[in-house]
Amino acid sequence: MTSVLGRSQALLAGITAKAKLRKGLVFGLAIFFFFQIYFVRELFAAELLFGVIFGVLLVLGSTAYMLGAIGERGLDVAEAGIRLFARSARRGYNMMEELSRKSFRHPRSESAQ
Repeated sequence: MTSVLGRSQALLAGITAKAKLRKGLVFGLAIFFFFQIYFVRELFAAELLFGVIFGVLLVLGSTAYMLGAIGERGLDVAEAGIRLFARSARRGYNMMEELSRKSFRHPRSESAQ
């Protein structure tokens, strides 16, 4: 009888030890999965923040590029307008110079003689 009692106590001690081990193992796995889920959520949040930041930088860079391109086009148009204005001014200056060289009176008029 003592052998049966000893065996049952040994079996009960083994089951109890295994239950503690299983309980600890399950608890450890639960913590591991919790941290894995937590880190995945944190990585998603970080990726979302970086995506938003890079999107803002992309918009700012695109805006700066577009303003520069529009400015260059504006300078080209302004240069063409200035060339046109300079040509007109030069023509007007030459015409005024030519008129200033001529006398206001006709050479055969009475006052010129």
